[in-house]
Amino acid sequence: MTETQDYRGIPRIGDDAPDFTAVTTEGTLGFHEWKKDKWAILFSHPADFTPVCSTELTEFARRSKEFEQRNTKLIGLSIDSIHSHLAWHENLKKIMDVEIDYPVIADLDMKVAQTFGLLHPNESTTAAVRAVFVIDPKNVVRAIIYYPLNVGRNIDEVVRLVDALQITDKHSVAAPVNWKPGDKVIVPPPKTVADIEERKSHKEYESLDFYLNKKSL
Repeated sequence: MTETQDYRGIPRIGDDAPDFTAVTTEGTLGFHEWKKDKWAILFSHPADFTPVCSTELTEFARRSKEFEQRNTKLIGLSIDSIHSHLAWHENLKKIMDVEIDYPVIADLDMKVAQTFGLLHPNESTTAAVRAVFVIDPKNVVRAIIYYPLNVGRNIDEVVRLVDALQITDKHSVAAPVNWKPGDKVIVPPPKTVADIEERKSHKEYESLDFYLNKKSL
């Protein structure tokens, strides 16, 4: 295993998200201080002035209010210079009529990319993969999604994921397959015989079996 392929220490779900200081399109910022007390979406893109990335950055920008309503901040990253970022943003404003209203990290030295495991040598040695890190207000990594270079992300799914994490945290429940706001949630499975009997008294539950119960919030 080469040094660039050593993935030990890369943050995983449940780990603390590493802090860092980086140059961005909104100036130099410290990550933890910037996102203080909020959720954050840290997402990487392979390169500036590329077609798939252009559609992603502008779609995140178009929907930034949705994330703001969820107490969630957006921050992008690629291994490009700040001058390239700024020129690209001006270009996107011109050709797609969208203002990129969140910071994008200029990670020329690849330090942040390496810290978060965004360089996958078998995919590319010079570009970050499309990764999404969902980080909660306590700076804990709650979800990670990786995409290849040639497939754009589904922003609907990123929004749904944030909704699911926030709802399940608030109500101590779980989200079933294809869950979306307004759908029933899953009650945590029983841990004792007494729990099983207690479940039977909840007439509001949709009970498929003793271990699988749903309810409305």
